[in-house]
Amino acid sequence: MTRALERPRVASPSRFLGSWSRPLAYAALAGLGAFCVLPFGWIVLAALDPDAGLYLAVPAQPTLDNYGRFFGDASFVRLLLNSLIYSAGATVVTTTCCVLGGYALSRYSFPGRRTLMFGILLTRIIPVTATIAPLYLIALRLGLADTYHGLILIMAAQHIPLSIWILKGFFDTIPGELEEAAWIDGSGRLGSALRIVLPLAAPAVAASALFVFIETWGDFLTPLILIQEPDQFPLSIGLFRAYTGRNLIDWGLLTAVSVVYMLPSLIFYLVVRRYLTRATVTGALHGA
Repeated sequence: MTRALERPRVASPSRFLGSWSRPLAYAALAGLGAFCVLPFGWIVLAALDPDAGLYLAVPAQPTLDNYGRFFGDASFVRLLLNSLIYSAGATVVTTTCCVLGGYALSRYSFPGRRTLMFGILLTRIIPVTATIAPLYLIALRLGLADTYHGLILIMAAQHIPLSIWILKGFFDTIPGELEEAAWIDGSGRLGSALRIVLPLAAPAVAASALFVFIETWGDFLTPLILIQEPDQFPLSIGLFRAYTGRNLIDWGLLTAVSVVYMLPSLIFYLVVRRYLTRATVTGALHGA
């Protein structure tokens, strides 16, 4: 009898790697992490270098002169305050509207609700560049151009679609029986929403506020089109002041402005992150 042909054995890649698989994985992750962190390290080091250049170098004599030039210039401080006003105002307006709208879409059933929800989300799909020209004309005719409140309202409206979906989805996870129990105890719809639903939805509210703040803080196109007065520019546009001429950049000042520009978003993230953790733990303890 003829012997059946045996299939050739194919060695698995892990057999060749053996004990090197884990160190290679860690090395790849370390290389990827260094690739992501290196630009931030260059910015921090260049901001401390009085002779900062294009290439990464450890300053021989670190100094805070670049930061002194930033805070010593009243125009830069004004740009920083403008960014804080725009981002904080848009965050408050968006969060307030989306909390009310998300709660209504989650708790009330009415004809056309599904169509309305997808219509709201559809506005988020359209790029800002496709609507910025008609948006400027509308703002100009309504007297909202070159005003703080006008830019705040427009930036808030741009981020309402996604935020309202985030909050509506979280409100759906909160059982309605909790509100019904409060109604039995004599609380009204508004009281139960403020005392029961809103505290439980604190993680979603914080996440939505963080999203809006970061997006509005880094927005460049919208204020560039809607604001013409230099005194009302945000810091995102003020970064161009480090460009002293064609192909001539003040790297020390540019990196110092960049570090200051990153700090508010980072601080807000750390504050919200702690709040998210505290709210989650508190909810777990109450549930226990």
